[in-house]
Amino acid sequence: MAAKIKRGDTVVVISGREKGKRGEVERVLPRENRVVVKGVNTRTRHARPSQQNPDGLYRFDAPIHISNVMLVDPNTGEPTRVGYRFTESGQKVRVARRSGKDIDG
Repeated sequence: MAAKIKRGDTVVVISGREKGKRGEVERVLPRENRVVVKGVNTRTRHARPSQQNPDGLYRFDAPIHISNVMLVDPNTGEPTRVGYRFTESGQKVRVARRSGKDIDG
């Protein structure tokens, strides 16, 4: 199934430990059905300290399952489902179900 969320979208986490957090999608991993959201699901890895990284700690945002996030409606700022419609020119456009407004362009 095609992911209805794209890189650069603002999403809100709807379930899990990070519930309620908002962030921008940095990466979409369609084969794994996961997305990486900036500031959400931050992990820390320990490594041997070096001159570039004297602490030896690496912080990064880990992927989260795509079913645990919802797109934020551009008009109301609330979570919404995503639908599609075709313009007069035949172009496919994403539509916010809550408000009925176009998300793309």
